[in-house]
Amino acid sequence: MNILFCGDKGVCEGIFLSALSLCKNTKEKLHIYILTASVGSHTAIPKDFSDQLQATLSIKNADNKVTRLDISDVFGNYLPVANMGTRFTPLCMLRLFADLVPEIPDRVLYLDTDVLCRADFSDLYYSDIDNVEIMGVPDRYGKWFFGNIFKHNYLNSGVLLMNMANIRKSGLFEKCRQMCRDKKMFMPDQSALNKLAVKRKIPARYNAQGKIKKDTVFKHFTTFFKFFPYVRAVTIKPWHTDKLHSELRIFEFDDILDEYQRSNQK
Repeated sequence: MNILFCGDKGVCEGIFLSALSLCKNTKEKLHIYILTASVGSHTAIPKDFSDQLQATLSIKNADNKVTRLDISDVFGNYLPVANMGTRFTPLCMLRLFADLVPEIPDRVLYLDTDVLCRADFSDLYYSDIDNVEIMGVPDRYGKWFFGNIFKHNYLNSGVLLMNMANIRKSGLFEKCRQMCRDKKMFMPDQSALNKLAVKRKIPARYNAQGKIKKDTVFKHFTTFFKFFPYVRAVTIKPWHTDKLHSELRIFEFDDILDEYQRSNQK
C-alpha cells in the first residue's frame, strides 16, 4: 500500500503517529512517501526522521519502506505566491507537486498528518479509481458553503485516494498549482482540487471530521467550532494528549502515543 504524507519539520510527530496507526490496522506492507521542502521559515523534514520512522516500521513488517523526497528546488520555482500568507502553511500544497515526482506510483493514498487510522482500510485503498482522479469525503463545514449544496460534493482533502496516472495525463495538479499561484483562496489547494478534479465521494467513515463512530476507519482531527458559551474555533491534534483525553474523551490511541514516546526517547 502506497501512502503519501507532505509537510515540513513541524509535522514529524503527526506523520509518525499516523504511520503507527496504519501499521496497527493492516498486515500488508506499506510504502510511506514523504514529500518535503524548505522555503522561507519552513525547514524540510530531516533524513534522521525518515530513518527513525523506517527503523520503527521495519519492526512491524520487514517489507515496510519509507522514502523521503525533498523537492525544495521544484517547490521554490513554482511558489503559490497568491496564497503564501494564508493561515494554512504553504507546504500543505506540496501534494500538488506529486505528479512531478517520478517515484510517486499510480495509486497512492494521501493523508494529512493529523489523521489516525482505527480500522482496516483495504476497501478504500483498493477501490476502483479507473475513471476518476481523486476520491474523498465531503468537508464537514465546507460542504455547506462551497460546491453544490444539494450534492454535498465539496471534498475534504485530508484523506484522498489519488489516481496519479490520470492526474498526470490530465495535468490536474499543474492546473491546481497555477490556480494557487494566481488566485487567493481561503483553502487554496483543497478549493483548487474541488473545482478542477474529476472526483468521487466516499462514505464519511473514511474521513471522520466529527465524532468517532463504530464504523470510523480514519479519524481526522480537524479544527471544529464550539458554540457555548460563545462561538470559538477549537484545534486539538492527536499529539495534544491532555486535551485529547480531557476535552475529546478519546483514549483509544493511547497505545500509539505511548509507542511514539518510547521510540522518540530511544
